[in-house]
Amino acid sequence: MKPDWDKLMKNWNKGERAKTSLIADVDCTDEKAKPLCETHGVRGFPTIKWGDPSSLEAYEGGREYDALKKFAKANLKPMCSPTNIDLCDAEKKAEIAKFQAIPLEELEKQIAAKKQEIEDIGKKFDEDVKALQGTYEKLQTDKKTTIDDIKASGLGLMQAVQAAAAKPKGKEEL
Repeated sequence: MKPDWDKLMKNWNKGERAKTSLIADVDCTDEKAKPLCETHGVRGFPTIKWGDPSSLEAYEGGREYDALKKFAKANLKPMCSPTNIDLCDAEKKAEIAKFQAIPLEELEKQIAAKKQEIEDIGKKFDEDVKALQGTYEKLQTDKKTTIDDIKASGLGLMQAVQAAAAKPKGKEEL
């Protein structure tokens, strides 16, 4: 992936696009970069984040050059935000105004609550997947045991008798 990412950075970060977007990489193993990576929830490598620097989102698409380039063309452009209010429709402008009217301390509490909701749903998902894995393993074991029991009940001999009975009489093969 690294060569494709480097190619995308080289090709993207020039001309008009460089004025409104940036494709970059950060070495999260570097002590100087760790606080930045922690702030944006980077836990594994490679992690790709995109969007407004104050609210980055996880990229879940393909990791080869063409997929990265296609995503960048479709998504890395100025977007509606408090700093680009002219790009917003009336509904988004109203929503931004509503949030701007909330005292900063209260807004921070609301953001923390929303982030907690996301973390909670992630934990529930992980727990449910673990339970599913346990169910899958039990079903797999039960299936194997049942098949083994069926085979041990004489299936092989039954098939041999069937094959022998189906053979034409009087012809012996070597």
